[in-house]
Amino acid sequence: MKLHAGEPPLGGRSHAQPKTTKIVLIIIFVTLVLLTIIPVFYPLLGYPLYLLRNSSSKPSSTYDSDQELQAASIRISEGENCDIFSGEWVPNHDAPYYTNTTCWAIHEHQNCMKYGRPDTEFMKWKWKPDGCELPVFNPAQFLEIVRDKSLAFVGDSVGRNQMQSLICLLSRVEYPLDVSYTADEKFKRWKYTTYNFTIAYLWTPHLVKSKEREANGPTQTGLFNLYLDEYDEEWTAQIEEFDYLIISGGHWFYRPSVFYENHQVVGCHFCLIQNVTDLTKFYGYRKAFRTAFRAINSLENFKGITFLRTFAPPHFENGLWNQGGNCVRKKPFRSSETVLDGDNLELYMIQIEEFRTAEREGRKKGKRYRLMDTTQATLLRPDGHPSRYGHWPHENVTLYNDCVHWCLPGPIDTWNDFLLQMLKMEGVRSYQERLYSVDRKMRFE
Repeated sequence: MKLHAGEPPLGGRSHAQPKTTKIVLIIIFVTLVLLTIIPVFYPLLGYPLYLLRNSSSKPSSTYDSDQELQAASIRISEGENCDIFSGEWVPNHDAPYYTNTTCWAIHEHQNCMKYGRPDTEFMKWKWKPDGCELPVFNPAQFLEIVRDKSLAFVGDSVGRNQMQSLICLLSRVEYPLDVSYTADEKFKRWKYTTYNFTIAYLWTPHLVKSKEREANGPTQTGLFNLYLDEYDEEWTAQIEEFDYLIISGGHWFYRPSVFYENHQVVGCHFCLIQNVTDLTKFYGYRKAFRTAFRAINSLENFKGITFLRTFAPPHFENGLWNQGGNCVRKKPFRSSETVLDGDNLELYMIQIEEFRTAEREGRKKGKRYRLMDTTQATLLRPDGHPSRYGHWPHENVTLYNDCVHWCLPGPIDTWNDFLLQMLKMEGVRSYQERLYSVDRKMRFE
């Protein structure tokens, strides 16, 4: 006969040692609690304790089941699940944390204060997630987490914009050395020698192999050949050595392009070539991300984590980018004042769909993907662009109002707040994924 929990054995000794029985049960209970808690915190023990302050969170991502979604949500405070990517902008009078005079890494076209932008309020906001707080970027904390590691930004000039924001934010602790292997500004490497941490920028505006077909094209911005099923080996051949990738892209797909697959023209986007079907930019965008993710999943020696930084909507008003459109607002939108729609929504959804597919396929090969969903926070910041403050007014240059890139300092600094928060929680996240993988394996054996 089986005994039930708490039931004494049969016979004359059933009442002889009640105290002993209680003590044994208490010891068993405490042991079980300890065995449950210790593994959960074990992944964090490698970090200095100060890195864990203000954060007991799990990073956000997209998964296929409620169980996975729960495991992926970011936990900011005890008992509270929080999506750090959904919220509002609130005033932050302590910002900015660097200036154009203290950081040399700001690209000239994003150096808004140098070129006379008269207002400063666009620098004095912080992102407030719904129901929790997102800690402001802590450069010492970041550098400790990435000690002996490497990070590559893969994409276009908006990706470079984020990298330069990160260098500026870290400048309060240390400036990096230029350790680039080439003089080509499209492939830069910087090293923080005290921390043995390397940042790289790998230029790939279309994510796949591409080349300029005509200098002008239908919109005077060039006509490009996109080889949608071929890797851009300028970056895919370099990433195996990196611990983290941040991949992004979008704005170059607005330019006219001719699509190739299997070495044959299959269509185009606004190429205006006779007998070539216009498949729209969305076709090329989807195929490009699919091929880029396939390249990552095919690399046996790549053991790093891939972050998809989602599409950053432009904010042209009163005209298209090449027809006098501008961005002159002085403060953020509230979330109730605008909505993601049109081309912006379509590009965002394509990214999410291809990300989910790549993550699912990559998991079979031990690849790790994370979603840095900056789109909503970025959508709400029409005030953060350079507009006409990327050059001197008297300069004889042909530049359109820039409502794509971001002033530094500015809203894009928050992307690195997101990055730090996700890195802080990576130990917990990776451990949970291993548990999930083991659980699935046990269920199917």
